[in-house]
Amino acid sequence: MEKNIVTDGLPSPIINYISHLEARNKSLESQVDNLMESLRLLQKARFGSSSEKLRYILTDANAAIQETLFNEAEAVAEVEEAPEPVIVKKHVRKPKRTKEELAKELPVHDVIIDIPEEERICNICESDLHPIGKELVRSELSVIPAQAYLTKTYRVNYSCCACHKETDEANIVKPQVPVPVVNKGLASPSSIAYTMYQKYVNAQPLYRQEKDWGNFGVDISRGTLANWMIYACEHWLISLWDAWKVLLLVAPIIFADETVIQVLKEKGKTPQSESRMWVYGTGTTGPAPIVLYEYQPSRSGEHAKQFLQIDEPFYLQTDAYIGYDKVANAIHCGCYSHLRRKFNEAMPKSPPKDNPAYIGLRYCQKLFKLEEEFAELLPDERLRQRQQQSKPVVDAFFAWIDTLDPLAGSKLATAVTYARNQRDRLQVFLQDGRIEISTNRIENAIRPFAVGRRNWLFADTVKGARSSAIAYSIIETAKLSGINPYEYLLYVLTELPTVLTNDPNADLSAYFPWANGVADRCRSLKKEMDHALLESKL
Repeated sequence: MEKNIVTDGLPSPIINYISHLEARNKSLESQVDNLMESLRLLQKARFGSSSEKLRYILTDANAAIQETLFNEAEAVAEVEEAPEPVIVKKHVRKPKRTKEELAKELPVHDVIIDIPEEERICNICESDLHPIGKELVRSELSVIPAQAYLTKTYRVNYSCCACHKETDEANIVKPQVPVPVVNKGLASPSSIAYTMYQKYVNAQPLYRQEKDWGNFGVDISRGTLANWMIYACEHWLISLWDAWKVLLLVAPIIFADETVIQVLKEKGKTPQSESRMWVYGTGTTGPAPIVLYEYQPSRSGEHAKQFLQIDEPFYLQTDAYIGYDKVANAIHCGCYSHLRRKFNEAMPKSPPKDNPAYIGLRYCQKLFKLEEEFAELLPDERLRQRQQQSKPVVDAFFAWIDTLDPLAGSKLATAVTYARNQRDRLQVFLQDGRIEISTNRIENAIRPFAVGRRNWLFADTVKGARSSAIAYSIIETAKLSGINPYEYLLYVLTELPTVLTNDPNADLSAYFPWANGVADRCRSLKKEMDHALLESKL
């Protein structure tokens, strides 16, 4: 509580000096509060959980209180005085799967334990023993580590004897040989697919893979591995990327995000400078589940403008980065995950129930809880439910936001400013049931890149960065269709060289991961290779 200093009868200079000290004291107190908040966030970043999942949820036990909270913004203070139980979400353990469920897709190798033929004599009457059937004793999961072997491709040539007798010239007929993925080299579809899978799915840098190849008995450099991947992306996989971009640009809702990438050898830039990997994706109602990465040297919004050249209005769901404002015909949609994150950062360790950050967080959680209930609805019905249930929450939230006057420079001020600046965009989801309330979809797609970047750290050249963008696009799009990324890479690197060599403008829709039969063909090709390896061992 501030003390009132009696200034009656004091000279004006003293009064002015006291006022100056009071203002300075208030300013220093604000600085201390902001520094303590920054210290708390740094401690949380270093020692706390990195997950944004919240322990406290809204349940039916406090439904009446919640209903009152979201009806009128002016009632917030009164509601928070009411006793409210803190409910911790109960952990539900997943049911344990059987051995058959765990290994249903695996090939089976039977081991038969038999009695030697000379010992098949009854120990009672010494008569011959006869088999009565096999008994399953146990099932075990066995693993064959990755191995390298040399595949030699031969073709059988034929000659016409009749033509040779008549014309004295042999008519030689040769079968067509599939086009290699890399001309005049040892690279095969499986070796390139494996290298890509290890780097872009398992985040294993090429220098570690170089050591693995040495363990296989193959002396191959990381530079050669990089050249393999760049060649495959520039000659074959880029065609898939181009075809998917056409489909993505006709989607009604497009997600976008970007993250940092460092390129060491880039013209006009120092190795320490930062470039950007832009990521675009479709929503659940698009023509197909697609994620496309694109490398660009900067964060300028011009790159998004050039990529998203769409003549018709469309919904663009992003964070609050101003660069996306340059995109033409875009109806911008806000993200409640970013808003919730900012209120979460502003919340003290043990917040009272009238803490503004705590109240703002509960508003966001209420909206996410409603979206969970609407998840299985069709867009039209979802829109109707949003108008009935979500809109009152949104209206009450912004009415409450207008009543706040947070401390300048604080995390709460950042959250409030974000909400006020994004007010219109945060309400667009109330106009169309296909729109999502967050950019979680595209952030989940960009997360594998961020995880891999921690290990391989940088791209050496611009070609390498662009090839990485193509590879990540193929892998993440395959994941969205439920296809094993290694199997899909193996499949397209086996098929596309021949298809595109015969016709550079061929329709590749039959090779898209969501096309009918592609998943089965991917598994079948992988099994053929496994069988070939087993035969080579035998």
